[in-house]
Amino acid sequence: MILGSLPGEASLQVQQYYAHPRNQFWRLLSEISGVDLQSLPYADKIQQVQLLPVVIWDVVAQAQRQGSLDSAIRAAEIRDIAAMLREHPSIAQVWFNGGQAAKWGLRSLQAAQIDIHTLTLPSSSPAHTMAYALKKQQWQQAWDGVFLNH
Repeated sequence: MILGSLPGEASLQVQQYYAHPRNQFWRLLSEISGVDLQSLPYADKIQQVQLLPVVIWDVVAQAQRQGSLDSAIRAAEIRDIAAMLREHPSIAQVWFNGGQAAKWGLRSLQAAQIDIHTLTLPSSSPAHTMAYALKKQQWQQAWDGVFLNH
């Protein structure tokens, strides 16, 4: 399961995950999975993701925020991630798309005393200025660690 924090303004406006044109999520997931999601229309992306062994969700159910930065999120209502994991016991790992998602998500999992492998990946957001090659390397290592070693 890949957990982001909360969709940004561009995503909320069009009701699509990772809709900001500079967000690298679809590019990263395309390259690590070997499925060309990036070039597809959104409905087709979702259809293809459903064929992958991946669940995409957000840590925050709702919040107050001006702009799209995670640092601007206020009054965050954190999702019941533990309930999702109990409903879907085949989920073996939780990957956090960025540090803020990890901060809230790990707190939620610890409070629920859920023991699952977690990994914090560099955010796909354009606000996270790490070089793309380094982001991709870490995302690829996570993917390969799950899907090539099992």
